[in-house]
Amino acid sequence: MLDRKPLEDAPPPPRPALLFGRDMPANLAQWCVALVRPSRAPIPPFPNSAVGGIVIMLGAAVAAMFFLDVPAVEWAHHLPRGIVEPFEQITNAGLSGWYLIPSSVIVLLLAALASPRLPRFSWGVLTAMAARFSFFFLAIAVPGLITTFLKHVFGRARPYIEAPGHPFTFIGANLDSNYESLPSGHATTAASVAVAIGALFPSARWIMWLYVLIIMFSRIVLMSHHVSDVLAGALVGTLFAALVRRWFAARRLAFSPRDFMPYPGPSLRRIGIALRRVFSS
Repeated sequence: MLDRKPLEDAPPPPRPALLFGRDMPANLAQWCVALVRPSRAPIPPFPNSAVGGIVIMLGAAVAAMFFLDVPAVEWAHHLPRGIVEPFEQITNAGLSGWYLIPSSVIVLLLAALASPRLPRFSWGVLTAMAARFSFFFLAIAVPGLITTFLKHVFGRARPYIEAPGHPFTFIGANLDSNYESLPSGHATTAASVAVAIGALFPSARWIMWLYVLIIMFSRIVLMSHHVSDVLAGALVGTLFAALVRRWFAARRLAFSPRDFMPYPGPSLRRIGIALRRVFSS
């Protein structure tokens, strides 16, 4: 007669393992579909104050070409080296890579971690975080692409290329970085970051706009851009980041379509609980 192992000694059936990354393509596809689906709610039109602000900023950029660009370049040209050097480091805070790379990596990581086999709580926390980081990424990437296109179309000479008395040198479409002055990419990034963070965390808005002013000022000090360039860059960054927020709100992603206020996001405690459940599955 064959010996049989007692039932209570048999190993428990294995739990279905969560293979991290297996659902990444499906998650990314699902999130992209959510971004391009038709609007799920009507959103208010642009308020008159916003339209007026756009007109004022555009007018200020044009006026700066005639009245501020030359004096600003002459002023920056005579600054002592000890003042200029710190801004060579400060200005790096306006590089888009500082924001696009981490946010894209986080979205990819969330796509790798999320799985329909997770508890509903964990799935909800991960997807809510993905919506917020996707907004942050696109609110910076979209204005950046617009600015890059405009730079190559206008072909405006940077201040260090032309004499201060010739701020109207435009060579048209080209790929020469010396003729990519209008609009300022750093100012675009700074303004779009300010709008994105201010949209997610309204109490941080005033601090973020101080950051924008510092980045804009650094580009003038370094003679990389005219005053009109940084004003135009700030306009592009502000306008298109705001349009990205409206796009998300219309699809009820991260923001309310009624007033564009952010939906309550998961707290650090809930995020911690969700991640513990993910890694313990």
